[in-house]
Amino acid sequence: MPVRAAPSLPAVKKPAHWWRSWWRSLSPTRQDRFAALAPLVAVMMFLTAIVVSFWYLRAEEIEREREALRRDVEYAQQRVRLRLLERQEQIMRLARDLSNQEMERGDFVARADALISQYPELQAITWIDERRRIRASHAAPTVTSSQLRVSGEVLRTGDAADLFGLARDTLQPVYSQPVITSGEAVPLLQLQVPLAPQGRFGGVVMAEYSIDSLLRYGTPTEVLARYAVTLLDGSNHVLAGTALPPRSNALLPWTTKANAYQIPVSPVGNGLVLRAQAYRTSLGIVGSGLFWLVGSLSVMTTWMLIATWRHTRRRMQAQQALIAETNFRRTMENSILTGMRALDLHGRITYVNAAFCQMTGWSEAELVGQLPPYSYWPPEEHDNLHARLREELSGKVAPGGFQVRVQRKNGAAFDARLYVSPLVDARGQQTGWMTSMTDITEPNRVREQLTASHERFTIVLEALDASVSVAPLGSEELLFANRLYRQWFGSQTSGHLQLVAQAGRLPLRRASDDTQGEDELMGLPIDPLTSARSENAEIFLPELGKWLEVRSRYLNWVDGRLAQMVIATDITPRRLAEEQAARQAERAQSVSRLITMGEMASSVAHELNQPLTAISNYCSGMITRIEKKQIAEEALVTALQKTAHQAQRAGHIIQRIRAFVKKSEPNRQPANVADIVAEAVELAGIELRRHNVRLTHYVAARLPAILVDSILIEQVLINLMKNGAESIANADRPPAQRSVELRVVPRQIEQQDVVEFTVQDTGRGLGPQMLAHLFEAFYSTKSEGMGIGLNLCRSIVESHQGRMAAENLYNGSEIVGCRFSFWLPLA
Repeated sequence: MPVRAAPSLPAVKKPAHWWRSWWRSLSPTRQDRFAALAPLVAVMMFLTAIVVSFWYLRAEEIEREREALRRDVEYAQQRVRLRLLERQEQIMRLARDLSNQEMERGDFVARADALISQYPELQAITWIDERRRIRASHAAPTVTSSQLRVSGEVLRTGDAADLFGLARDTLQPVYSQPVITSGEAVPLLQLQVPLAPQGRFGGVVMAEYSIDSLLRYGTPTEVLARYAVTLLDGSNHVLAGTALPPRSNALLPWTTKANAYQIPVSPVGNGLVLRAQAYRTSLGIVGSGLFWLVGSLSVMTTWMLIATWRHTRRRMQAQQALIAETNFRRTMENSILTGMRALDLHGRITYVNAAFCQMTGWSEAELVGQLPPYSYWPPEEHDNLHARLREELSGKVAPGGFQVRVQRKNGAAFDARLYVSPLVDARGQQTGWMTSMTDITEPNRVREQLTASHERFTIVLEALDASVSVAPLGSEELLFANRLYRQWFGSQTSGHLQLVAQAGRLPLRRASDDTQGEDELMGLPIDPLTSARSENAEIFLPELGKWLEVRSRYLNWVDGRLAQMVIATDITPRRLAEEQAARQAERAQSVSRLITMGEMASSVAHELNQPLTAISNYCSGMITRIEKKQIAEEALVTALQKTAHQAQRAGHIIQRIRAFVKKSEPNRQPANVADIVAEAVELAGIELRRHNVRLTHYVAARLPAILVDSILIEQVLINLMKNGAESIANADRPPAQRSVELRVVPRQIEQQDVVEFTVQDTGRGLGPQMLAHLFEAFYSTKSEGMGIGLNLCRSIVESHQGRMAAENLYNGSEIVGCRFSFWLPLA
């Protein structure tokens, strides 16, 4: 018969084949990810195995220690139990002799003394009759007086009386349950053995044990050496011995209990428990060190693998970004209209872009690989272009590029500008030169027309005897400047802005400066100012030493921007003649003015400056806000109230200064220091904000009232704060260093209680000559000053029996400010 072949079974894929198929089905990114994770998993499994091994070994060691502890505790309990039974047997013999009336009181005391002397745990032996009366008692010298039993006493209440009743009822030896009481220094264990003469109850023999001695002499020495052994009562209170505190384990930090075992001591029962606690054991330095070394190395390996995996991911991301960047740059390169050409170090064309081919009309295949002369060079320009190429290859080409003529394939020519830069590879080595080419035929034609027009325009302006400059508003760009302007100010815009600022009598402002807000009722704008005015002005420039007549007007520049033209004419000879005439007239009037100017007129003029300025500022602010319809009725009423308040202050100032000039005492009244400072800060703050100076003040709490003229003291503070702001402005400090600080604190000066006022600024300080003449009348460091401000301030302070002083502040050898201070006595 023909043998038929058995049907073939489907082939079962082996695990290795299945693994290879799965691995090949993954993307390269996922393969890299799994390849990086596999060592990390292996290290974590290794670390886990090490931790589990150490934990298992430690657990085994702890279990062996517990087993040894249990055996030793049971052995110690047997020893203590046998000792108690031996003492119990001896007490029972003593009770039997008493029951048989074979012993008298003297014999009982003698035998009790012998037992107590022989066995240190026995502290006292007492004979008690059936009526609970103590017949005889003998105690060790260590028993306290509160625990002594006196013959003739009767047991009425307490543990001994309760134990007596139990022994009487059971006629069996009975142990007490020892507890710690507040009245006992050392707890005692009691044993009461009943007396049964002729079968009836005849009292008890009570033996009292020292639990501490029972522990010390009953527990084996080797157990006491290995463990902390203690005897506890039924409530787990320590009766004898010292327990170990809870501890933590280095490898098992969650275990906080010591290795301990406890067992009740028979025949006492659960009232006396023997407990032993093992002393601290550890794996040792070698075992712990190996564990932590392995753990540290595993953590470091894990960290390094994670860092490597993250680095690989970043490299993959960088590679993908590089590919995307390359594609983007290639697309952008083919889209730009500027022709790009690359040459090697020998002048061979290695690359051209699509725009270069479109400009010249030659294809990339025709241009790449050419050596000079190139196909797009005009024949008549070969020598010139060869010279340009040699300069290009030597690196001597100007950064602004150069202009050449280029011939297209169809024979047409055009002007082009070439910009050359070194071509550097990734290793930083130069491999050639990159040239960009732009068609400038049409710009050249327009430039020639503009040049001709500009020449006609500038010929007239260059011949003028006046400085002419044009600059756009809000910018530092200089659009035009003629010969005389360049001769005076150079090619910068600073001269134009300086002329505009001084002609308009406005602070010199830059387009990038930050503006500071002012008091909303003062009328000062908080938006950037257009520093220009269309009227004529005469100004003096110290750096030129010339007087200039400045005229300005607005115009629309060629690019549509709003610009300002400033024309400055030199009028120095005319002004010198006018100033000379004015000085002659001033010299003629100076004597008459000094004679007629009395202290009162000068003081009034000086001191009324602050309230009148405040009234003017508030009025200007109200007018501006009313015109813009930006003021509410409540704000208007507030402003009017402030204006009226300043007018009243001006009247008060006149009255106070008039009385002061008459050499009479000021009108002193008790005044609150905080109110005086608040009034002064409100007025001085306006002037300080105008100078962009920050004002801070501090008034100590709970200052007593002072007997002063408030108006005069306010004027002194205002004058000092204004002087500080002007000093900071003259020093041209940066915004972070423009601050004036007012402090009022109590002091004790010249053995009297005073209130000290200090005004500290960050200006440039005072020179030695200024410090010597600072408080003299008519001495001033300001060109417009009258020299009576500080003199009047000192007079006001001294009229209040105070003193004023000034000093410079130093940071090393550098002067960083000035401090004015004065003090007023309290009484």
